[in-house]
Amino acid sequence: MSRICLFPGTFDPVTLGHIDIINRSLGLFDKLVIGIGKNANKAPMFPDELRLEWLKQIYKDEPRVDAIIYEGLTANCCKKIGATFILRGIRYVSDFEYEKAIADMNRSLDPTIETIFLTCLPQFTSVASTLVRDVLRNGGNVAQFLPEVVLLSLKDSEKKPITKNVISKDLKKSFN
Repeated sequence: MSRICLFPGTFDPVTLGHIDIINRSLGLFDKLVIGIGKNANKAPMFPDELRLEWLKQIYKDEPRVDAIIYEGLTANCCKKIGATFILRGIRYVSDFEYEKAIADMNRSLDPTIETIFLTCLPQFTSVASTLVRDVLRNGGNVAQFLPEVVLLSLKDSEKKPITKNVISKDLKKSFN
C-alpha cells in the first residue's frame, strides 16, 4: 500500500516555510499532494490557479509531488485522492493547539486518516503567508520569504497585474 499524503492549505502566497515542510516530508511518503483549499471565509490575494501554477513549477522535476485545488472537507479530499495522511506545519505551540483540533475532527470524520505534524526550521518560524501579504501590501521587501518562482511571477505582475487587489503602487519597493 502506497503512503499518500495531503498537505492542505491556502498557500497565499507559497512561502519558503511551505517549501521547507514539503521538502522535509518527502522521505516520509510515497506521494505528496499539495491541496489548495478553497475557503469561503478567506478572500485570497492570489487566484487559485496562480498558486497552483507556482507549486507545479516549483515541483516540476519531483514526480512524488502533485498539486490540486479542492473544495469542501479535507477528509473528503483525502478519500478522493487515496490519502491516509495529512501533513501540517507547526511554527509555534499555539499552531499545535489549533491544528490538533482540526486533526481530531478529521480523525472523527475518517478514522483511517492520520495527521503528521512537522515543525518548521527556526529560520522560517516568522514566515506566515498572512504576514507576507501584509508586507507586500505595504511595499516591504518579501524576497527573503518567497521561492524564486513566486518572486519572478510578482515582478512580472508589475507589468500586467494578476488580480485587482494584489499589487500596491509600492510593490516595486518590495524587490529592492
